Amino acid sequence: MDIFTHAGIFIYPLALCSVIAVFITFERLIALRPSRVMPAAMVDAFVAGRFDGVPADSASVVGRIVGFYQSRPSDSDSLKAYARFEVSRMERGMFLLEVVIGAAPLVGLLGTVTGLTQVFSGFSADTGLPDPATFIMGIALALNTTILGLTIAIPALAIHAYLLRRVESMAACIGLGVQALVQSKEA
Repeated sequence: MDIFTHAGIFIYPLALCSVIAVFITFERLIALRPSRVMPAAMVDAFVAGRFDGVPADSASVVGRIVGFYQSRPSDSDSLKAYARFEVSRMERGMFLLEVVIGAAPLVGLLGTVTGLTQVFSGFSADTGLPDPATFIMGIALALNTTILGLTIAIPALAIHAYLLRRVESMAACIGLGVQALVQSKEA
């Protein structure tokens, strides 16, 4: 628990970064479940272009794209634009993870610089030696904020990479299905 008590005022922005990272992670993991994007029953039919077995529904990304396809006149550009819109919705909130990845280590670095400033300002003009309490508090602040910033940023970076890869993989499948929709309209 000393790591939190010796992080000074920097614990608040670091805690905020942590809460944002955890919230976005769980929200995106729930939102990017296969049943919410492309249910297993739809995958083969959608990618192969057999749309009679793909129901239009608003519960999944593919269902919304098929519903858009069925409700619009044969306009392939609109269908592609709508598919891009749905893919961008799958990336919703991901920019916040990018902010956390950048901000947490920077807040930790700011704490490090602040702690080192405390250390060097604690030197006595008479003896040239640092005040032990100020020295210890400054070093503790410097190290603890660095540790906390990196502890938040590193998992957020890994999660961000995983979620982006998941979105890209699903977007590739959606792209195949949309291409099949476009070709079926042109035929």
